Amino acid sequence: MDRHYGMDWLRIGAFALLILYHIGMFFVPWGWHVKADPIVEWATIPMLFTNGWRLSLLFLVSGYASAAMLAKRPALGAFVRGRTARQLIPLVFGMIVVVPAQPWIELMGKYGYPHGFLHFWREDYFRFGSLHDIILPTWQHLWFVAYLWPYTLALALLLCLPSRLRGAIGALFDRGFGQAPVLLLVPIGWIMLRIFWLWPGMEDTHALFDDAPAHWIYFPAFLFGFALLRARRTWSAIGGNWGLALALAVIAYAVVAALEWRYPGDTVAPALAMKAFVAARAVNAWAMIVALLGIADRFWNRDHRWRATLNEGVFPFYIVHQTIIVVVAWYCLRAGLGNGASFLVLVAATTLGCWLFYRIGREIPVLRLLIGLKGWHIASSPRRGDAASMPACQN
Repeated sequence: MDRHYGMDWLRIGAFALLILYHIGMFFVPWGWHVKADPIVEWATIPMLFTNGWRLSLLFLVSGYASAAMLAKRPALGAFVRGRTARQLIPLVFGMIVVVPAQPWIELMGKYGYPHGFLHFWREDYFRFGSLHDIILPTWQHLWFVAYLWPYTLALALLLCLPSRLRGAIGALFDRGFGQAPVLLLVPIGWIMLRIFWLWPGMEDTHALFDDAPAHWIYFPAFLFGFALLRARRTWSAIGGNWGLALALAVIAYAVVAALEWRYPGDTVAPALAMKAFVAARAVNAWAMIVALLGIADRFWNRDHRWRATLNEGVFPFYIVHQTIIVVVAWYCLRAGLGNGASFLVLVAATTLGCWLFYRIGREIPVLRLLIGLKGWHIASSPRRGDAASMPACQN
């Protein structure tokens, strides 16, 4: 088993895309912590290209990473302890230290909250209740980690099944998804089952315990990524059909973009148009993931001197990025910057702020675990292969 560098690059790209998406949230009309003035209505169209699949992709690559870690060090207890430390500790740290500026700015902008940040943090943030309509304290964008930890525990329980049964399940997975119709159509049907029949019209809550529609999508994506490590036939099917998947994803997105252009914002669309919109999003949501897996396997499976550093840095980037965006966006708004200038400032400030957060944190032993890095020792630049191991099947 060799390291699959393509999956490393896909992980890096998925988190980079998440950061750009959250910068975009400042400008589009969808609800968020702080909004540009004026709103950029047309920005919803490029945002919708990634809207359906970006989060599922994050859970999928996380499942793959979990499989790779267990392949490298099979002890299940050590795996659970390690993942718990590297998920729960950054989550708690983030909720206490990193996240609070976000609800503070939202309260000031939407409700005229009169107090400074320190007063808010000391007196209001840890109320364990609501202030206006915001529940405090909050994990905000860190909900991904709050979901990833119970998914990891559930995976560990599944791995306690008898080895023969686990082998049979893995073989069944590979035989099924090793066929192009199953690979492409079954997950799309799974998504459509959620949006048309099980929870029509329901949005994700990101509150963990009342978010069945989200778990319906994200937990299977996590398990798919885990099973993918040793799924030779599935990798072969992905390699043979990623071009078709990319074509389906682009066509589906064209339908989504056309309908968004025709019925922008809060414009009420006919029922048939709405059904076409959500069906096209479902096709785009899975077909694009298959396409990206195929591209990563075909074109990105090679090393580069920056890969290990970026692969190590993406989780600290994820922890801090949204707070930087919200704070900088707030001050851009107060300074009266136009949208073009605000966008450039946000990209530059977020990139620099995330990089400093990672580079400083990785050199201070006590901060390493707080920002999701391995070990408590001061590390030199990561060597090739040192970041979260992701070996892949030989095809």
